[in-house]
Amino acid sequence: MSVTLSILDLAPIAPGQTARETLAGSVQLARAAERHGYKRVWYAEHHNMETIASSATSVLIAHIAAHTESIRLGAGGIMLPNHAPLTIAEQFGTLETLHPGRIDLGLGRAPGSDQATMRALRRDNSSADRFPQDVLELQGFLGDESRIPGITAVPGVGTHVPLYILGSSLFGAQLAAHLGLPYAFASHFSPDALQQAVTLYRRDFKPSAQLSEPYVIAGVNIVAADDPAVATADFEALRRIRLRGLISRGPATPQYSDEEIDAFLTTREGHQLASMMKYTGVGTGDDARRYLENFAEIAQADELMVCHQSVTIEGRLRSLELTADAMKAAQV
Repeated sequence: MSVTLSILDLAPIAPGQTARETLAGSVQLARAAERHGYKRVWYAEHHNMETIASSATSVLIAHIAAHTESIRLGAGGIMLPNHAPLTIAEQFGTLETLHPGRIDLGLGRAPGSDQATMRALRRDNSSADRFPQDVLELQGFLGDESRIPGITAVPGVGTHVPLYILGSSLFGAQLAAHLGLPYAFASHFSPDALQQAVTLYRRDFKPSAQLSEPYVIAGVNIVAADDPAVATADFEALRRIRLRGLISRGPATPQYSDEEIDAFLTTREGHQLASMMKYTGVGTGDDARRYLENFAEIAQADELMVCHQSVTIEGRLRSLELTADAMKAAQV
């Protein structure tokens, strides 16, 4: 089975690492993805998170694009309620103008932050209610005819940067189907509604100028290493870090030991948090290949957005390489 692979780079700031080191690692990861035949690399907008360095998503994409040659790059995604559509049209119109044919724009409805951060961004809860209208407004700015008379995105107009609707619920699936846009499901961290949402999207899809048939991208985690025991240990370390981040309440949060975190994972609440990474393949490159082929069928996916998970950039790079090599070997 041939599966199209792409990468979601979460730009994680590991313990003891600086944001600068993380961003340098993102350049390495994109270059490696380009060499190994991945279709695209996406970066997600998050704010007020000490462990993620992709908050200025369009700036990061510009930096990565300047250090790569051909791979597609984009946002997976921009949280549109945080921004004016004209601003995003200008940013991604500029990216497309500088790097023609290489830029994607995935759009999410969630704020990508907590309530306090929403206020700091000068947004409110009603911002998300305007998401469908904002998508159409943005589409107009990037197309040939603005929906707001007298307002033009420069750069932006006529660039036709392809839009993707992101989601983890039925809302995004319905909107993507109605607008005739590709749909990317965030099953790498929110797996529960995956199959229901994809089924709804494929059933209700209406062709558009951008897309004639439904197109599904599904997120999935992979931890691949030369030694499966190393992959398992890496996954367990990563899961502890992720759990610490989820239960953190700032500097006042106790510094839980690994043993305490592992004990918490055995509780009902711990199981619920751990289930966020339900779709995770762990093992060798061949293990990763088998997992991805099976997951693509489960998700009815045309493309998989792989999060290569590891505490270190070296681990993520090796996971990327092993997975790509195993996929290519199986196609020979």
